[in-house]
Amino acid sequence: MKTFRALIFSALAAASLHAQAKITLPSVLTDNMVLQQKTKAALWGKAEPGKLVTVSTTWSKKQFTAVAGADGQWKVLLATPSYGGPYDITISDGEAVTLKNVLIGEVWIASGQSNMEMPVSGWSQVVNYQQELADANNYPSIRLLQVEHITSTEPLDDAKIIGGGWLPCDSKSVAQFSAVAYFFARDIYKKTGIPMGIIHSSWGGTIAEAWESEGTVKQLPDLANAYNKMKTLTKDQSLAIFNKENTEWQANIAAKDGGYQNGVAVWAAPGFDASGWKTMQAPGSWESSVLPDFDGIVWFRKKVTIPESWAGKDVKLSLGAIDDNDITFFNGDKIGETNFYAAPRNYTVPADKVKAGEAVITVRAFDTGGDGGFMGKKGTMFLEYNGERIQLEGAWQYKAAVDFKGYPTPVLNDGPNRPSVLFNAMLNPFTQYAVKGAIWYQGEANTNRAQQYGEIFPALINDWRRDWNNPKMPFYFVQLANFMPVSPQPVSSAWAELRDVQRSTLALPYTGMAVAIDIGEGADIHPHNKQDVGHRLALIALAKDYGQGGVYSGPMYTSQKINGNSISLKFKNADGLTAKNGEKLSGFAIAGDDQKFYWADATISGNTVTVSSPDVKNPVAVRYAWANNPVCNLYNAAGLPASPFRTDSWQYTTFGKK
Repeated sequence: MKTFRALIFSALAAASLHAQAKITLPSVLTDNMVLQQKTKAALWGKAEPGKLVTVSTTWSKKQFTAVAGADGQWKVLLATPSYGGPYDITISDGEAVTLKNVLIGEVWIASGQSNMEMPVSGWSQVVNYQQELADANNYPSIRLLQVEHITSTEPLDDAKIIGGGWLPCDSKSVAQFSAVAYFFARDIYKKTGIPMGIIHSSWGGTIAEAWESEGTVKQLPDLANAYNKMKTLTKDQSLAIFNKENTEWQANIAAKDGGYQNGVAVWAAPGFDASGWKTMQAPGSWESSVLPDFDGIVWFRKKVTIPESWAGKDVKLSLGAIDDNDITFFNGDKIGETNFYAAPRNYTVPADKVKAGEAVITVRAFDTGGDGGFMGKKGTMFLEYNGERIQLEGAWQYKAAVDFKGYPTPVLNDGPNRPSVLFNAMLNPFTQYAVKGAIWYQGEANTNRAQQYGEIFPALINDWRRDWNNPKMPFYFVQLANFMPVSPQPVSSAWAELRDVQRSTLALPYTGMAVAIDIGEGADIHPHNKQDVGHRLALIALAKDYGQGGVYSGPMYTSQKINGNSISLKFKNADGLTAKNGEKLSGFAIAGDDQKFYWADATISGNTVTVSSPDVKNPVAVRYAWANNPVCNLYNAAGLPASPFRTDSWQYTTFGKK
């Protein structure tokens, strides 16, 4: 019996060793993959230490070999031919693994935040998405690799892949895939016939520095504190520090709020003189009306007349949703507080506070980002007793108390918005995989830190080029689209400043920028026209990397010349410079030394635009499309829009210390 058990144990042990001996491949090496053409493409994995690993392909008679190291790691470099396929690749350490339906073509990384992540048809849909899904079945030579959302404080060797590996493009696989990346690949494929592989690794709402390697982040002083937190703190420690920082921040903000004095809400007092306050209409976002691009604290007041029949009765106060948080007062007494932007505000005014005659409702609204103010639907703002209502919609007095610019809110050391954690988990696993280049759509999450982005973004591009060991790696990106309400007058704009930083990044070689200033949507941060975004990125790649030539950029400002009371502007990529649809040229503003901008008259002559305004006698600077959602129409003959720009070097309003 003992001998029999020993035999069974030996057999099981042998089987276990045999199973362990089988080649293990990273998640990027699967059936249906695309390998970069005309290069030395790496294949790697794990085997039993000391094992000889052989790799053979159906495009060549040559075999490639490697010996697994003491840690089991092995790697070979395959010489890949010009594009074609499908092929098989067989990898063996005595037991063979075969990768089937492999294409040789072009591989691109697609990364960024939600506008890169936005699918053809998933949590949002592109324009004409049903037809796009049907058409996707015509492009099986486009291959898609979708990276799962994962964070890590250390660089990982492998990534998690949605769908198990590379998938041929069809209506099913493309539905949840990046629309921008797909349309980019499709345009290149239609022009060249080269199989296209897209590694899509993006995450909505994420900051740029999360996509940089630790080596680069450590060299950026502004990020040192956040980086050290990411590396050294446990989850409990992070929460404790966040709570402490948040308490201190709240106290600091409260101290700057003139609505409170010695803990008393003086702006809520019935007798307070608010005659100098301005008015806005409610419901409605202050960002879309009176306070564009404002995050902070705003106080609101509205006077009402309480009927005799309501006196001494509990009265319902409904204000709808308030973005983000509120404290609400009735005749100076606090009656409610809510800390959630989407929650309807339904408060009770106690009977002992309700007296006939004039009363004042005061709301302290606290907004940390995006829209702010009364955000409920019409019909949700009223006082009510016994079925009788006093409507509260319409004009409210308001006064901004604290602007959060320069006072960034504390960030919990958790989740994706920490330096390097997305690079570590969602990009580092692919740095051995040969790629042609990268496309990038991000910046919305950094708009309050434009000046800092001027360091972060170029550093990211150079970082990736080092990581993929390719100093000439093409890197093409999308300039932020137009978004939010149109401003009736020239104003400062965090989004314009971020776009300006993106434009300046073109100073790096082997870069290109797709301008999207004409295809955004004022009310949706995720515009649905992703076809033109992908097309404009593809134009850059086709011209620079695939020998297709053609115009790939709209007009780009190069220089200005002051001529008395006007300024002449020169552009490149300016053949056929025109105002779209023959309309009057718009989007230009001009300023003198006082840095106050006025809308300007603009005329075209060749590749020059001359700008002037009767309000500026001695102009020194011009800005174009300088707003969150500018009205602008300068194009070239290729139908591509001019990039927003400025000719001045005046200080940004967003400094970017985090």
